[in-house]
Amino acid sequence: MSKVSIRQTICETLIERAKTDQDIVALVSDSRGSASLTPFAKAYPDRLIEVGIAEQNLVGIAAGMANYGKKPYAASPASFLTMRAIEQIKVDVCYSNTNVKLLGISAGVSYGALGMSHHSLQDLAVLSTIPNMRIFVPADHYEAEKIINTIVEDEQPAYIRIGRNPVEDVHASNDFEFEIGKGYELYEGYDASILAIGEMVKPSLEAAQALEQEGIHVRVLDFPTIKPLDEEIIIKAAKETGHILTVEEHSTINGFGTMVARVIGENAPCFIKNLGLPDTSLITGESQALFHHYGLDPEGIQKQIKILLEK
Repeated sequence: MSKVSIRQTICETLIERAKTDQDIVALVSDSRGSASLTPFAKAYPDRLIEVGIAEQNLVGIAAGMANYGKKPYAASPASFLTMRAIEQIKVDVCYSNTNVKLLGISAGVSYGALGMSHHSLQDLAVLSTIPNMRIFVPADHYEAEKIINTIVEDEQPAYIRIGRNPVEDVHASNDFEFEIGKGYELYEGYDASILAIGEMVKPSLEAAQALEQEGIHVRVLDFPTIKPLDEEIIIKAAKETGHILTVEEHSTINGFGTMVARVIGENAPCFIKNLGLPDTSLITGESQALFHHYGLDPEGIQKQIKILLEK
């Protein structure tokens, strides 16, 4: 199966929407190439603003443009966008409930070989605590396209977390109804459930398929939106399978797994394990090597399900 870049899909979707919406603009912090927005700049050279390596200015300018009726999409590496410009995100965007869409590119360990300074393992934890911020983590290019086409119609803040590597599809086509705050069951099962986000959805599916061959039936749930979170589908999985494994390319502290654990603890207590990246400075290397090292690959996920089922 071919792999498709989510960054490229977002650019193509914005170019298409910009044909009929003159207010759509893109802003970059010396990151048009990294964000795959060069084609947008070529198509609409007067609608891409380069602010240089100045993430605070990036967000502040985007908020200012939104206040004058523009629809800005501000793209920058997630590690810098969500750390250096957090005050501007909190105040200029969220407190003011401003129509700014933030594209956090190369999130997680996409920049694996560049070390901790470029890893983004705290973005979901930080941004999820800010009122008015919605958070999206597409698992494939179909979800990315649907997310952009949905949020371009509204005027609320949003953060879209985007990896660097092309990814295999988790949906067979775009023939599914996307709804903000809705999770999706991609694989049936009743022994346990895997709840995954972003690039971790595909290996979770592969793990479930392998476990099926061993007689272990695992449900796989995909969450392209994590704020607002689909609590109903989480509670249903907890009650029906009794064992929950969350999988994310983020710190195990205060990320997606913590959000799920709160829902389960309050509504349907069961056995739960959060599989993510540890609270330490990670090893350096390409992202796939890091996934294997920390068990965020099909084999590692299978292992954790088996451990969970022993409880």
